Amino acid sequence: MTTEVTSPPTSASPTARQVWTRGRGVALALVLLVVAAVAIAVVRSDARHGRLDPRSADPLGSRAVAELLADRGVDTRVVTTLAEAADAAGPDTTVLVAVPDLLTPRQQTRLRAATEDSGGRTVLVASGITSVERLAPGVLADPANSLDSTLEPGCDLPAAVRAGSADTGGIRYSSAHPDADECYRSHRLATLLRLPAPSGTGDTVLLGAPDILYNDRLDEHGNASLALQLLGSRPHLVWYLPTPADATAGTGDEKSFFDLLPSGWLWGTFQLFVAAALTALWRARRLGPLVPEKLPVAIRASETVEGRARLYRKADARDRAALALRSATRIRLAPLVGVPGTQAHSPEALLPALSARLDGDGPSPHTLLFGPPPGDDAALIRLADQLDALERQVRRP
Repeated sequence: MTTEVTSPPTSASPTARQVWTRGRGVALALVLLVVAAVAIAVVRSDARHGRLDPRSADPLGSRAVAELLADRGVDTRVVTTLAEAADAAGPDTTVLVAVPDLLTPRQQTRLRAATEDSGGRTVLVASGITSVERLAPGVLADPANSLDSTLEPGCDLPAAVRAGSADTGGIRYSSAHPDADECYRSHRLATLLRLPAPSGTGDTVLLGAPDILYNDRLDEHGNASLALQLLGSRPHLVWYLPTPADATAGTGDEKSFFDLLPSGWLWGTFQLFVAAALTALWRARRLGPLVPEKLPVAIRASETVEGRARLYRKADARDRAALALRSATRIRLAPLVGVPGTQAHSPEALLPALSARLDGDGPSPHTLLFGPPPGDDAALIRLADQLDALERQVRRP
């Protein structure tokens, strides 16, 4: 029957206090990182709260425009769903789409169908490449934005001529439509483009930048005049604020989690991955043969033993100390009783040969050489003395 000797759990395992002491620096850094991320998110959310919302008085809100329009008899109604915006389109209504790029292709096509022959005006604010081809067919959005923010009209559109210079610099548009009004050009491309509807009195206005609608930019240049003329041509203004929830509601265009992430986050994650890989390569051990190195000083064996004993005592590792004492004793006893060194730690091979050399007095050799770890320091000292006595007894002729 083979007896399996298992090593007890080591008391050198770090305690909760030791783990906290070693990891508190990392934990503090993570806490600071989270606090900084929350602070940045709060600051950015405050800065962008109510952006292009006619109910918001924030710097990037548009409440000032809505109030000026109300003074001129134009009522403003905010909608957040495509169904409301499409149903409101009519000859006496201006439909402003605040962020056209948030709409899915199906929503863009539906909105175009609802406003094309309505006889009203549709204002698209900063419509990009992904949305302009469906909301304003025949118009191309240039991938390079205008380098200038404030531009001169440079066209015969009455609203632009009366307003003068304005902050329209942003996305630039071009169109082959013969009756299109191309205003506020930047390098020959318009940042304000008006397209008449195929039939009726309606039209579509593409505004390259939303600056003329912001509260903090309304009193600069001719921004207020241009905004009031573009949005006040009809008695009713429907201000459509698309939302991500409306972008997938009832359209069948389900978006995954990665579709909702901005492209900059994915690019940033890739950069962090590359940086981590380079750091790992930089910190990795170099492959190659071991190079022997002479110690700068010679340390006496007794000092090494004392230092290791102090470490065991500091870690309260009596089990590791007892295991080291018993292992060394077994290795020294094996050749004395004729047992090969490879079987020195096997009780079946060592104990029978050892019993033949003992007179039967004293503690059991099995308990001394393969027993449980001592429970306290006194028991550890007693075990060391008993192992020395056992070895002297075997060596005695």
